[in-house]
Amino acid sequence: MKASSDPRHLKRKKVVQQLFAYSFASDQPSEDQTKQIISSLDKIDPVITQTAPEWPLEKLNKIDLAILRLAVFELTIEKKEPIKVIIDEAIELAKDLGSESSPSFINGVLGTIVKHVG
Repeated sequence: MKASSDPRHLKRKKVVQQLFAYSFASDQPSEDQTKQIISSLDKIDPVITQTAPEWPLEKLNKIDLAILRLAVFELTIEKKEPIKVIIDEAIELAKDLGSESSPSFINGVLGTIVKHVG
């Protein structure tokens, strides 16, 4: 089954889109998972900041930040999926939604997070 038609991939894509929108206007999202992520930003954002110090959050591409926030939430808080699945999904979302450099950037940051966080 292609990732683009997988219901879990589509749900993640919707969450990333809501997180992206939230970064511009703090509208309340509809997905429960998005609400959980936003309420956990005080735990998620420091992880991103520590593992990508050359990229302050306000300088990050907003779609990359949204993908990272979802992936860090799944890796460090939710912990329902295998690490490889979370990273693969994040890279697929980066290919779908991000810039040309997004997949390698996301992969690098998540690889560092897995090494350091655990």
